[in-house]
Amino acid sequence: MSGDAKGIEAVVPSQTALVIIDLQNDFLDAKGAYARGGDTNPPALLLPERVAAVARALKAAGGLVVASQFTLWPDASGAPMISPHLMALRPYLKQGDFAPGSWGQANVDALGGLIDVTVSKVAYSAFFNTQLDWVLRRAGIDTVAVCGIVTNGGVASTVRDAHMRDYRTLVLGDGCAAFGDERHQISLADMRNVAEVTDCAGFVGALA
Repeated sequence: MSGDAKGIEAVVPSQTALVIIDLQNDFLDAKGAYARGGDTNPPALLLPERVAAVARALKAAGGLVVASQFTLWPDASGAPMISPHLMALRPYLKQGDFAPGSWGQANVDALGGLIDVTVSKVAYSAFFNTQLDWVLRRAGIDTVAVCGIVTNGGVASTVRDAHMRDYRTLVLGDGCAAFGDERHQISLADMRNVAEVTDCAGFVGALA
């Protein structure tokens, strides 16, 4: 079970943002950087259409849709600035992967026309060194629903940062995926300490 929709109070769409974490070509597409490196995440391939349906429902109700894009900025020589931690985990990353404005950095096609705001991020959290908090507050947002990849990485870090900033924070359990269902389930259970874990249908049903 990926989430529990019971007990979720009504959501005010005009004060709510769907925050989609890193559903990008280089992560998910068969021609992307991760697939080239042999890192595939089959559950994540089911997310774009599922998340797109949620985005359409929230936009129709007057809410905001935000996407984060993991980005490897080039240095003066054009080489990507990759943290030592990431390089140890993903040694196959090379120049051009997740580059600003590239096909790999872009959101997957299923999200086309649905994203209101995009932020480029360099670490797990979509709040770290981005303008996400400024944008949300400027738009009058007090509730965020987080989904995307990976559950125990970018999603969990963004959820905790949203909680620390006093947003009402929801997690769409079946709108997230990790490298392994055990990691996914453990992370969802852990996030219940700081967020309301529901599913995509439960969130759409809660739109007031």
